[in-house]
Amino acid sequence: MDLKIFFTVFSVVFVAELGDKTQLATLLFAADKEVNKLVVFIGASLALILASAIGVLAGSLISQYISERNLNYLAGAGFLVIGLWTLIKA
Repeated sequence: MDLKIFFTVFSVVFVAELGDKTQLATLLFAADKEVNKLVVFIGASLALILASAIGVLAGSLISQYISERNLNYLAGAGFLVIGLWTLIKA
């Protein structure tokens, strides 16, 4: 296992997930006194695992047709567009 890649991916995903809509939704479900916290944790964890698996599979497929450099440009442009759209809607 490449520990450098592991810790890089872990760190980036961990920071990206802090305070996002998914974490807030999980917080709201867990705040309900009648809800089993373990069930909320397992459900949220499995959802993140599945979403990550889809990302890995999509990245693997796309990388066969588009170079890594172009994917980086495309991702950067996508983030810029989302940021601009968010600013315009604010």
